Amino acid sequence: MSFTIKRIIRNYDLYLLLLPTLAYFIIFHYVPMYGVQIAFKNFNPIKGIMGSPWVGFDNFERFFQSYQLGTIIRNTLGISIFELLVAFPAPILLALMINQLTNERFKRLVQTVTYAPHFISTVVVVGIVYLLLSPKTGAVNSLLGVFNIEPIFFMGSADWFKTVFVFSGIWQNIGWGTIIYLAALTSVNPEYHEAAVVDGATKLQRVFHIDIPAILPTVIIMLIMNMGHMMSVGFEKVYLMQNQLNIDSSETIQTYVYKAGLVQAQYSYSSAIGLFNTVINFILLISVNQIAKSLKQTSLW
Repeated sequence: MSFTIKRIIRNYDLYLLLLPTLAYFIIFHYVPMYGVQIAFKNFNPIKGIMGSPWVGFDNFERFFQSYQLGTIIRNTLGISIFELLVAFPAPILLALMINQLTNERFKRLVQTVTYAPHFISTVVVVGIVYLLLSPKTGAVNSLLGVFNIEPIFFMGSADWFKTVFVFSGIWQNIGWGTIIYLAALTSVNPEYHEAAVVDGATKLQRVFHIDIPAILPTVIIMLIMNMGHMMSVGFEKVYLMQNQLNIDSSETIQTYVYKAGLVQAQYSYSSAIGLFNTVINFILLISVNQIAKSLKQTSLW
């Protein structure tokens, strides 16, 4: 203990730099956890958290018995798994392709063009999606008309919601997601590629045997972190894209919590749903991390 105190005193300036970040997490992430108890109460704003009566697991039981439970869980998992299978590998593939470019000017152009959509707000992105997919004036349906295909009302179809959501997300975030993988690829010793070229290896063989193994630890870490919010599909974009025609595919846990908690003022019920969602995410994070450790791969801890 004395050694730890001496080390803190010796490096006090570094700990002072850490203090604002530590204070931020304590104030905005840990202190609000005090309010989680309303998930087990019948919360009354007038009586406050401490004055509201305990109801145990009644709010959780109500959610588990809800007729909407199956639809909500199915939609949330459906979008998350779709993103994991399609959106997660996309930045990896783009980073590998950009890394193979030899023309530095063109390489920077590709990076700039793919990064740019990330800085567009979600509201604007959804507006662009609506314009592009409009059944009357949208560019996509105009292109389909060239091939004598009837216009498709993408935003009013439950069958198309997940596809539109995931692929518009790829367009917006793929460039930003490549940053960390390109950074990992810079650590690859150029001598490995030079030796592989001398041995007659093709570009594809070098990608599979040099580049991919080099970024594999980073990929595993990113996968573990993605699993940590498997049940947390982004609220804002889903809600903006949601309408009564596609609600069978677009109602997720986050939108349901918003409607129950803020619109209908069912604070305890929505808190119980949110807590359930957080616990599932925590279990998934721990499980995937343990699997990675058991396979002797990189893990978070």
